[in-house]
Amino acid sequence: VAVASGNVWKTENGGVTFRSIFDSYGSYSIGDVTLDPGNPHVVWVGTGENNAQRSVAYGDGVYKSEDGGKSWTHMGLENSEHIGKILIDPRDSDVVWVAAQGPLWSAGGDRGLYKSTDGGETWDRVLDISRYTGVTDFVMDPRDPDVVIAAAWQRMRKVWTLVSGGPESGLYRTTDGGQTWEELTRGLPTSVDVGRYGLCQSPADPDNIYAVVEAQYDAGGFYRSTDRGASWSKVNDWTSRGNYYQELICDPVDPERVFAMDTYTRITTDGGRTIDRFPNPNRHVDDHALWIDPDDTSHMII
Repeated sequence: VAVASGNVWKTENGGVTFRSIFDSYGSYSIGDVTLDPGNPHVVWVGTGENNAQRSVAYGDGVYKSEDGGKSWTHMGLENSEHIGKILIDPRDSDVVWVAAQGPLWSAGGDRGLYKSTDGGETWDRVLDISRYTGVTDFVMDPRDPDVVIAAAWQRMRKVWTLVSGGPESGLYRTTDGGQTWEELTRGLPTSVDVGRYGLCQSPADPDNIYAVVEAQYDAGGFYRSTDRGASWSKVNDWTSRGNYYQELICDPVDPERVFAMDTYTRITTDGGRTIDRFPNPNRHVDDHALWIDPDDTSHMII
């Protein structure tokens, strides 16, 4: 479990108890934790809360463990400050992708989508928008991991305001592992300033990709693509707040079932046409992360 202001925690009994495994390293603020699909003892951590709230802590790059979290090695990108997401190529554990939102209170830094082909020893910035625009989320096609769709987010916080969007935000797709990119526009908000995107690609039917987006003039909402991102349609007006939520989780077995993080978790069972509150009896609001057991999708941890 990655904690926004409390390091990394591990459970070995399905969530009954947890223990802290990252207390002695460079950042207490964590944006993402990812297991290598080829070797679950290999764990990647991206430091720095991946939000833009009034109070948000920054990190010092990415870390890697090869022994299930017993020890960690710093793997660079120390000027990223806020890591949005990490994914590992299921075909090759040395191929690692990192979405870096970049510094919140200043321009520049390690900002954009980075790729390593040597297990994190070196990094290439394969998607570089500008010194004000990083990458907050991305999805990798499980059938062809060279196909990646990344969400660019233009944002900057000052004491008096949050700039959470602009003309540089949007979706970009590569089909050759990051060598070339195209901006996706068909059916998406393009003639307005756009904020933060949240993405998920259905493991059950990867032709289906969902996006939730902030945008001006009621152009934001819940979007769906049924052709791997080539075209999109807005299926619902619902959206969330990019400074604090805007993350989607696709059900592992049902391509029509999607969860959205929010003050109250939202759920759709019909591909976004209707979006309802997910029940939360006997627990607090403000939901930021969700894990669904792929072997039993009625078992979840929020």
